[in-house]
Amino acid sequence: MSSQTITLGGGCFWCLETAFNTVEGVISAVSGYSNGHAHDPSYEDVCTGNTGHTEVVQVTFDTNKLSLREVLEIFFALHNPTQLNRQGDDVGTQYRSGVYYHSDEQKQAAEEIIKEIVDTEIWPDPVVTEVVALDNYFQAEDYHQDYFANNPQNRYCNMVVAPKLAKFKKTFVSKLKTS
Repeated sequence: MSSQTITLGGGCFWCLETAFNTVEGVISAVSGYSNGHAHDPSYEDVCTGNTGHTEVVQVTFDTNKLSLREVLEIFFALHNPTQLNRQGDDVGTQYRSGVYYHSDEQKQAAEEIIKEIVDTEIWPDPVVTEVVALDNYFQAEDYHQDYFANNPQNRYCNMVVAPKLAKFKKTFVSKLKTS
């Protein structure tokens, strides 16, 4: 098996993590924080917006089953890359859209897909997704991992994550794990 890891920020990490963990070829999707200046920040610290970190999901995938391009296509379908420092009602720099690449190949792939999104005018507003090297990454606290699955009664999960996940599964049905 050949694997690759990329780190992605597109709003609340619970949505991205949940969706990616349902995709065939994804080995793991882990919630975390990246590209801020504080060392080992807590969720509470990141939520203040003062650490500079983004809520991210570090996606490790089997490149024999899923291409980098497919990972990026899924990522850009899961969030609105034109909203600066927000996703829906989640507002703050910690919710910014970003591809935090681990290699030049990932940087180039992200830049190419963003150019395609802009050229085809998928969104009426400019894409604001930052494409920068991964820096200062920390895994989020254990209670954030598999949050949606472990907290089905949570209001945010019911009102935001569940509908987004349902739409995602309908759109990417051919990419879903069968078990």
